[in-house]
Amino acid sequence: MSAQLLLVDDEPGLREAVKEYLQESGFKVQTASNAREGWDMMQHSIPDLVISDIMMPQVDGYHFLKQMRDDARFQALPVVFLTAKGMTGDRIQGYQAGVDAYLAKPFDPDELVAIVENLLVRHTVKTQVASEDTENMDIAKLAHEISKIKDLLSPRNAITQTPPPFKIDLTPREQSVLNLVAEGLMNKEIARRLETSVRNVEKYVSRLFSKTGTNSRTELVRFALEHGLAK
Repeated sequence: MSAQLLLVDDEPGLREAVKEYLQESGFKVQTASNAREGWDMMQHSIPDLVISDIMMPQVDGYHFLKQMRDDARFQALPVVFLTAKGMTGDRIQGYQAGVDAYLAKPFDPDELVAIVENLLVRHTVKTQVASEDTENMDIAKLAHEISKIKDLLSPRNAITQTPPPFKIDLTPREQSVLNLVAEGLMNKEIARRLETSVRNVEKYVSRLFSKTGTNSRTELVRFALEHGLAK
């Protein structure tokens, strides 16, 4: 799928010319005549990249950029400034505000396309790295909990069972997931054993947390062992 761009500029002639060139280069382009209109459009459809003029009536590019960076949805969104100004001070202000690239008018449209393509690639790589980092953190946390569960199951840490303080109704699949969690298996292993998806296993584990009033796999296993829930 081609990237979706948002072009914000109050000059109709330039706006249409740049839009047409970007579309010919393979991009999908939405246009806005001012920052407020652009902001409203972003509430309905988040673009992959924003190209904005700086000198605009009512809300200028700097305030528009600040509005984006103050919103968690748009903090990492690539932004390119187009401006008639070429002074170093203006460029510094743009970079300090969090702009990713700065192109002074008049500009070569091929240069704009090159900048856009480069920023989109960099953004994709950053997003993938961030996703992998989050996944690795989740795996590390899960592995730590699995280790604690196996420690709970060791003979030297035998847990004394007590009568359950209240009845817990578990479905057959929830019971199966609980039994396997209590064996110290990770979600992928449980999914493979039950011939289901990892996402479904995660849902069952969340339900078990809710039904037992626990917040982690370790707490869940301890609770299950103490009350004879794991079979």
